[in-house]
Amino acid sequence: MPHSFSIPFPKYNLKFRIVEQRREVWDVIRKKYVVLTPEEWVRQLLIHYLVEEKGYTASLLAVEKGINLNGTQKRCDIVAYNTTGAPQLIVECKAPEVLLTDAAMEQAARYNLVLRVPYLLVGNGNDFYCVALDLAKSTYRFLPSIPEFNQL
Repeated sequence: MPHSFSIPFPKYNLKFRIVEQRREVWDVIRKKYVVLTPEEWVRQLLIHYLVEEKGYTASLLAVEKGINLNGTQKRCDIVAYNTTGAPQLIVECKAPEVLLTDAAMEQAARYNLVLRVPYLLVGNGNDFYCVALDLAKSTYRFLPSIPEFNQL
């Protein structure tokens, strides 16, 4: 894959709690506390980044969106929809210690066999890759950043 880009995440006002020695974070999309795993940390940072920095509408984001891929239930970490309700972006989050390989992008691409979005994003909190797809021409190009919501 080409060079990745990083995101200088600002400090977000995340809500935490500890329940039975488990650290949890408030998910503003699912409207509940979830266990704070390294992958969840990346997902929560990205949710806030998309909404607060890139202009995405929180009500148009789905977290752990279930899809049926060849008879198997899968979950997309984040799916962003446009104002007409059409899916536009699939996000695959990995824990910071997970190296981003072709396999991560291929996972998002497999999910896209179902959703048919024009953008894929994979990231581990340190490195990110974003791809713009032209489904009609079966071509793609890597982007230097995540598109703004109004570009979807």
